[in-house]
Amino acid sequence: MSIALIVGHPDLSTSRVNAALTEVARSLPEVDTRILGALTADGALDVRAEQSALEAVDDIVLLYPTYWYSPPALLKRWLDEVLVRGWAYGTGAPGALAGKTLRIVTTTGGVRDGYRDGELHSFEYDAILAPLKATAHRLGLTWREPLVIHGVREIDDAQLADLGAAFERILSEPSVSNPRELALVGQAG
Repeated sequence: MSIALIVGHPDLSTSRVNAALTEVARSLPEVDTRILGALTADGALDVRAEQSALEAVDDIVLLYPTYWYSPPALLKRWLDEVLVRGWAYGTGAPGALAGKTLRIVTTTGGVRDGYRDGELHSFEYDAILAPLKATAHRLGLTWREPLVIHGVREIDDAQLADLGAAFERILSEPSVSNPRELALVGQAG
């Protein structure tokens, strides 16, 4: 088992939860932690190195904060530049990533109850993940149940420690089918 963790937070120095989860991943030898902010510090992205990193693993995990109902621009750029036709997919066929898995781990400032029809955000969070689900399908990746961590501003130190332990378990056991059962912090309305 091997994992590429793609960290799409644009500035981990301003993050509490994404930074803590990144540190958990960095402590695990089976996880190739790829911090996009560091990999693009000079403005360039080594696309071939990113593709090679993905080819070398079984599982791909995207870790990012939700910005306006989508991944941050830095992660979107990575997706656009790395998952290209002729490598990640072909005409009507999957490519180099077929048979691998994809899991999303994302954070939101809003509480889970706000992600319902008629509430603040008007959509279930699952609907917001549709573009990434479609990407996984098109590339022949197996979609794993995401971990959406809501209400990050309200997470205390004990909950953050529990969340780190849950994230370590997700990375150590990628077959975990429902990570939401592992970490229930930040979920209250």
